[in-house]
Amino acid sequence: MAANATLHCLTGCAIGEILGLMIGTALGLSNAVTIALAVGLAFLFGYALSTLPLIQAGLGFFAALSVVFAADTLSIATMEVVDNVVMALIPGAMDSGLVNPIFWVGMMIALTAAFIAAFPVNRYLIDKGKGHALTHQYHHGAGHEDHAAHAGHQSHETAAQHEPGHSDHGEHHDSGDHLHH
Repeated sequence: MAANATLHCLTGCAIGEILGLMIGTALGLSNAVTIALAVGLAFLFGYALSTLPLIQAGLGFFAALSVVFAADTLSIATMEVVDNVVMALIPGAMDSGLVNPIFWVGMMIALTAAFIAAFPVNRYLIDKGKGHALTHQYHHGAGHEDHAAHAGHQSHETAAQHEPGHSDHGEHHDSGDHLHH
């Protein structure tokens, strides 16, 4: 689960990081501004990739965003620190331009180092019931079932509802109050 959580975070970080570095490099921005842009976009895409599935699972936007902030911030921050330090330390990587292989080799090295650094962070958080363990319960409906029980509703789930692809989450509008469980 920690490897999947780390890979999931890496996907959002990589999209934002690469986009930010490409934009900054193409516009000739300073390294500091380019890194700030890349970090901002990495957090944006990292949070977005985690928030959308929770919304699809039935959580309201702000409830999903609250869970994602709690689950992903430390992992994304770890990846971003390591990724940007490694990228800045590779001679010429930040100044090489998008068509130079050193930029792309540097990016691959930096993202690999970020994965290696974030994996133990995610493993620790999951072992403590935090990090992606917080989002995992909603992907499998546990958060929704807890919400139904909290609201005093009887659960009418059948065996058919546990089949892959079946969900009754779409008929409920979540106010986010189940986050207190």
